[in-house]
Amino acid sequence: MHNIDIDLVEMTLDVMKYAINRITNVSPSLGEIKKEEELFALVGETITPEGIGGEKAFELFRDILVKSTVPIDHPRHLAFVPASPTRAAVMFDLVTSASSIHGAYWMEGAGGIFCENQAMKWLVSLTGMPEGAFGVFTSGGTAANLSAMVAARENWRKTKSNINKKGLIITSSGAHSSIKAMAKVIDADVHLVETDQPMTKKVLQQEIDSLDDEKRDRLFAVVATGGTTNAGIIDDLEGVASVCHKEGLWYHVDAAYGGGALVADTVRHLFKGIEKADSITIDPHKWLFSPYDCGAILYKDPSLALEAHSQEGSYLDIFKDEGASGFNPADYQIQLTRRLRGMPLWFSLATHGTEKYKWAVERGIALANIAGEFIENRADLALVNPPSLSCVLFRRKGWDSQQYKDWTYRNHRDGLALVTPTLWKTDNEPETVLRFCFINPDTTEDDITLILDTLSD
Repeated sequence: MHNIDIDLVEMTLDVMKYAINRITNVSPSLGEIKKEEELFALVGETITPEGIGGEKAFELFRDILVKSTVPIDHPRHLAFVPASPTRAAVMFDLVTSASSIHGAYWMEGAGGIFCENQAMKWLVSLTGMPEGAFGVFTSGGTAANLSAMVAARENWRKTKSNINKKGLIITSSGAHSSIKAMAKVIDADVHLVETDQPMTKKVLQQEIDSLDDEKRDRLFAVVATGGTTNAGIIDDLEGVASVCHKEGLWYHVDAAYGGGALVADTVRHLFKGIEKADSITIDPHKWLFSPYDCGAILYKDPSLALEAHSQEGSYLDIFKDEGASGFNPADYQIQLTRRLRGMPLWFSLATHGTEKYKWAVERGIALANIAGEFIENRADLALVNPPSLSCVLFRRKGWDSQQYKDWTYRNHRDGLALVTPTLWKTDNEPETVLRFCFINPDTTEDDITLILDTLSD
C-alpha cells in the first residue's frame, strides 16, 4: 500500500481535481445532514479485509458523504463561529500534509517551525505583549487554554504549600465552554462571575473578596474573555489585569474568537490591557482565515511554559542536544506529536500581506453593524444587544424557542442559510434569540436581507 503505481496516480489526479473544484467554488451547497443509518444504507461497509479501492472510496466521499456536511465557508453560514480560510491557506494545508514534517522539535522540523514562528511573531505583535513574549500553535482554543492553565498551575505550585492542592479559577459566565472542560482535565474548580456583560475590575474584585479563606487560598488564575463566543463581548481587560497584579494571580485572556479583531483599527482600543496578560489564546482558524485546526497560545514568559510542559525520555534526549538546538514547540504546550498547524497561516500572510487581513476582519465588523441597522428597520425584529465585534443578537417578536428551531431547520433544508438560535438573559431570565456571526468577507448585504426576509414569512 506504499507502492507508487497507476492506481495511486489516478487517485492523486482525482483528489487534486476535487480540491481545485472545491477551492474555486465560491458558493458550495449547505449540505443535507443525514442520520448514520441513512448514510450506511447509501455507502455500506467501507472497511473490509480486502479494501474497496481508492477509486471507490473517493467516489463514495465525493458523491455521498461530503454532501452530508456543512461547509464552514459558505457565505450564509452565520452560526456558531464559522470560518473562511483563504484559498492560499487551504492549498498550503495540502502542502503541509504532503510534506510529512513532524512539528514538535527543531531537529526534525526546522524549516516548517521557522514558518510557524514568523506567523507567531506577527500574532504577538498584535497583542502588544512585552519583548520576550512568544507562543506556539495548537489544535484550537481548548488545547491553548489547557496549556495556559497547566503553566499557570505549575507556576502556582512552586510555592510548596500549594503542591497537591486543588486549584481554583475565576471566569465569567459568558466565558467559552472550554474553560469548564479544561478545568475538569486539570482537576481544578471554576468559580463563575455571573454576568452577560463585560467582567469589570469592580465586579472581579468583589467576587474575589467574597471568597472564603479556603477558596481564596486555592485561587491561582483569572480567565478574561476577549470577545465572547455568544455575543462578542470583551471583558474589562485593563481592569482585570490590575486586579490580577494586585492579588498575585495568573492573568489569562481567552481571545480565541475575538483575537482576530486585534488587527482591526476600529476596535483595537477595546482590547486595552490584553498586553498585560500572562497568556493569551487566539484561534487563527476562526477570524484569521486559516483552515481547521489551528489555535495559538501566547505567553508573556515562555520559560514558565517550558518548565510546565517539557517532556523527558531517553528517546527525546537528542532533541535537547546542542547539535539539535532550536525552538521546540512541544516544550510549550500539551502535545508532543503535532503537525505544523501554523504553516498555512504563514503562507497566507506571506502571500497576501497583513493589510488584506486587516480589511477582511474589518469587513466582518462592518457586516455586523449593517445587519444591526437592517434589524432595527424591521418592525417584527429587535436587537437584543448592540452588535459587538462581528456578533449580532436579535429576536423575532412573538416567537418561542420551537419556532426559532423550526426556522433554522427549514432554512438549512432549503439550502438557504445556517443560522441557529442561542440563549440570552433578559431580566435575569434566559430567552431564546437569534445570532449572526460574520467571518466570511464574501458575505453580502443581499445575503443578510435574504435571511431576514424569511423571518417575515
